[in-house]
Amino acid sequence: MEQIQALRGTRDILPEEVTYWQQLESVARQILAQANYQEIRTPIFEQTALFERGIGEATDVVGKEMYSFTDRGDRAITLRPEGTAGVVRAAIENKLQTAGMQRLWYTGPMFRYERPQAGRQRQFHQLGVEVLGSGSPRADVEVIALATQILQRLDLKTLRLELNSVGTKTDRQYYRQALVDYLTPHQAELDADSQDRLTRNPLRILDSKDKRTQEIAAAAPSILDYLGDDSRAHFEAVQGLLTDLGIAYQLNPRLVRGLDYYTHTAFEMISEDLGAQATVCGGGRYDKLAEELGGPETPAIGWAMGLERLILLLQKSQPAPVAELDFYVVSRGDRAEAQALVLAQKLRYQGFRVELDLSGSAFGKQFKRADRSGAVACLILGDGEAERQTVNLKWLNTGEQEELTQSNLIENSEPIRQRILSAANSSPRNL
Repeated sequence: MEQIQALRGTRDILPEEVTYWQQLESVARQILAQANYQEIRTPIFEQTALFERGIGEATDVVGKEMYSFTDRGDRAITLRPEGTAGVVRAAIENKLQTAGMQRLWYTGPMFRYERPQAGRQRQFHQLGVEVLGSGSPRADVEVIALATQILQRLDLKTLRLELNSVGTKTDRQYYRQALVDYLTPHQAELDADSQDRLTRNPLRILDSKDKRTQEIAAAAPSILDYLGDDSRAHFEAVQGLLTDLGIAYQLNPRLVRGLDYYTHTAFEMISEDLGAQATVCGGGRYDKLAEELGGPETPAIGWAMGLERLILLLQKSQPAPVAELDFYVVSRGDRAEAQALVLAQKLRYQGFRVELDLSGSAFGKQFKRADRSGAVACLILGDGEAERQTVNLKWLNTGEQEELTQSNLIENSEPIRQRILSAANSSPRNL
């Protein structure tokens, strides 16, 4: 029978890699909680109209990359290609803004039909934040600072922050005409996608990966020269606040991001170690998105991190985190194995991390697995221990061994807990 394999553009995240994901998620949760960001979980699929109206029908995401289908109720449905539109839809539908400004974060899978490569899958994962209800430059800088803090806590150092302003819709109309005027004489030299974008979405040409198109775009007018007074003041305030926080940045007037809903601040955090898929975090302000989706005027700012790309960086720079284990329990013989199960479960109820060897193999093989497990101590039950209702406790770092009654281990476990903590703190384990 033919073996069924994962679809192209999807991949299994195996246990040895999951430890990196858990480390990343744990750091993000802690830092976002300290800033009082609340987690929100939205559906994986939404009405297609949400993304057509929110992201923009002229974008590559909507035009080429969405996984869309018609369900049995003849509704147009799309697997979410990004997280922001769904969060804003949820905020409008559930009237979250009536409770004041919202600081929200999310994580989960997204879906885009792209050419798979390292750091880019058709099912990929993002972690994102959204601040709804503040138009202040301080909100822009707060979210950038939180992203910086997360990446610094993960010890990812080869990153740079690129910053731009895409202004207001009015600003972009003036700039759009200037850009079209500049690019039109070069139309025949542009790549095919950029030729198509020249009339539909010319700002996206600035984000082209084609070498010749990049050379042409390098001399294009800068959007920063077309900002109105309010847009310029907002952008200068953002830069000043970043400087106050000691966050280094580079201005990049070619940075436009790929979604139509952005206004004012746009930014990316880029790694030098990822090749073509270099952006690990991107975001910006989207003050008009709520109105586009039928809600009240709601200034907003947010970002999303590509988790697969962050994991690639962690794997390159750090050894795999080792999950802590307090006890590894080995046993042999029917009576001993039954007692070992009861003992392991009682210890788990007390908060210990316990792995029970279920193989029933010889003690020698079980001891080898105990040594490889990373546990602080090994609990051993054989026929003799089962008869006496005892257990042998072996400290794996020193080889020291002692016999305890099973009841004493459970009822007077605090000294052992302290010794386990001391042993764990002196080891290199990092999860």
